[in-house]
Amino acid sequence: MTRAGTILLLASLAPCAGAGEFTYADAQVILKRYCQTCHQGAAPAGGLAVAQLTAPSPLNTAPWAKLLLRVRNGEMPPKGVPAPPPEEREAWVAWMEQALHTAACANGLAPGPHLMRRLNRDEYAATIRDLLRVHFNAGHALPADGAGGEGFDNAAETLFLSPIHAEKYLEAAKEALDYGSKDPKARTAFLIAEPREGTSPEQAARQVLEAFLPRAFRRPAKAGELERYLNLFRGAQKRGENFDRSILFALAGVLVSPNFLFHVEEASAGSNAEPEPKAAPEPIPAPEPIPAPEPKSASEPNPGPRPVGSYALASRLSYFLWGTMPDSVLFDLAAQGRLQDPAVLTAQIGRMLKDERARDFAERFIDQWLNIRELGRDIKPDEKLFPAYYDAELQSAIRYEPILFFQELLSQDLPLLNLLDANFTILTNRLARHYNLSVKDVNQKDLSQQPKQANLPPDSHRGGILTMAAVLAVSSYPQRTSPVLRGKWILETMLGTPPPPPPANVPALKEDHDGAAAQTLRERLEEHRRDPVCASCHNRIDPLGFALENYDVLGRWRTEDNGKPIDNRGELPDGTRIDGPEKLKKVLLDRKQVFLRHLTSRMLGYALGRGLTPSDSCTVDQILDQLEKEQYRGQALIRGIVLSVPFRYQSGGAARF
Repeated sequence: MTRAGTILLLASLAPCAGAGEFTYADAQVILKRYCQTCHQGAAPAGGLAVAQLTAPSPLNTAPWAKLLLRVRNGEMPPKGVPAPPPEEREAWVAWMEQALHTAACANGLAPGPHLMRRLNRDEYAATIRDLLRVHFNAGHALPADGAGGEGFDNAAETLFLSPIHAEKYLEAAKEALDYGSKDPKARTAFLIAEPREGTSPEQAARQVLEAFLPRAFRRPAKAGELERYLNLFRGAQKRGENFDRSILFALAGVLVSPNFLFHVEEASAGSNAEPEPKAAPEPIPAPEPIPAPEPKSASEPNPGPRPVGSYALASRLSYFLWGTMPDSVLFDLAAQGRLQDPAVLTAQIGRMLKDERARDFAERFIDQWLNIRELGRDIKPDEKLFPAYYDAELQSAIRYEPILFFQELLSQDLPLLNLLDANFTILTNRLARHYNLSVKDVNQKDLSQQPKQANLPPDSHRGGILTMAAVLAVSSYPQRTSPVLRGKWILETMLGTPPPPPPANVPALKEDHDGAAAQTLRERLEEHRRDPVCASCHNRIDPLGFALENYDVLGRWRTEDNGKPIDNRGELPDGTRIDGPEKLKKVLLDRKQVFLRHLTSRMLGYALGRGLTPSDSCTVDQILDQLEKEQYRGQALIRGIVLSVPFRYQSGGAARF
């Protein structure tokens, strides 16, 4: 299905006209009516003059993309000034998305911006673990990383290096090296030589660094780099330090280098060789400046898109699917120049998704995509009302059900539509009891020991991520369910069509009070929706959430609320009726292209470590076309991303932060 067709499908979930009924002239009317007051004259707000905006084209996508982001996020118009009704706003957003897509794709696929980013906290800890062969969380004291880009904490937009990071990285490096040097197995893995008869301290240090530098920097060492870190070793020796303290001092210098801390990528130079850098010896183990890539020639100062280097591609692949440095197989393929071969990349995807490190990918992606990372942290069910959640075994089973389910889809190459509805899930014995399930095809002893894939009975009320306790808990309040939160969660997380922010001064939903007649949550929401301002958005949100009202905060099936029968019926703005979770899943499956487009966009942003640009939507189109041909299988999505232009190529010119 084309992107235009997908946008028209979205209209059935929104109380507004389809994008096909909206024109550039309509867009200009809205901009002049609600935006021109601030955005005009010699000094327009934000430097944007509405009257100077011409129709979107390949030459002027940037100002329109910036404007779209502000309007979509509810930042424009600002609070306190007149704003368009939700239906006009959403029609404008849908038209703008389609117009930008058309303009951006006019010149074909492009790799997008080349951004420099550092390892996030999880990537740092995993890389230290594999580099030093230590079972130790080296990132435990590092500051947490905020989400950026497409909503993930590996996005270049947020991974800056602050003074506190520089200090913490040096402390973490020393702690990890000290830990590793005292562990016999780890020590032999990275301290591969020591002074002995026939081997001087400097010769031993050279052997250690020759083996360590290529793995730490994730590419062959360049001219001058070995000497730079040998100088650190020599300086420590002159101060009277013994061999261990001297070599650990030099290795600490390696671990605070930007070449270790950052994803430093170089383009292919037309062969397996990497460009030679400028040598710049460092006297102490502190971050050295990253030289900007030099142009190919004086006549070509800003080269166009080019393949990333073999070692950079190995790192892109390993940090995407494992969240850590490449292993020896990927390093060897990079050295042989074979990773650019699509057949080789495809084989590596299958191998890597069956590796235990793929669990980390599933956990980080699902945690952040489904917003379940905060469950048990900032989001906690009320302990008095829902004490069952505070059983450690159940809490763990709830958290890992969607993660392990997603990992199973990828490793077994199952259709991604199982995310919407499936006849199996991942259970422990404790979680099966929580769901009141009798699972006959799995040994109960096996379930009690570790999570297992289990087929669901026909009447289980389960299947797909919407019926999993983790999702139902994060889309509830601590003390009660919320059709509004759950409906908003579906629109935002599964479909990528978030509702606009609520208007200012909207009253909160009335809660029950002592002495008043008991009301169901639905009855209270019906009162809230009598306000036409509220109804315009709630008509889109609430039917989706009401369909899940049979699940309590912890995802247990129920038939009553406040002593009254659950009413799970609803009607979307286009007249589609929904009554319960099974019909909701059917509605979403009928709109699978919307769901798959959003999932693809989110995963592409995760893989690239940056926010997507309008030109990336062309790549999403291409991936979706191939995904449909391959019956929407999990590994087809991974292959589509890895073989895409943005993943295998980089834009010309120097990387930027």
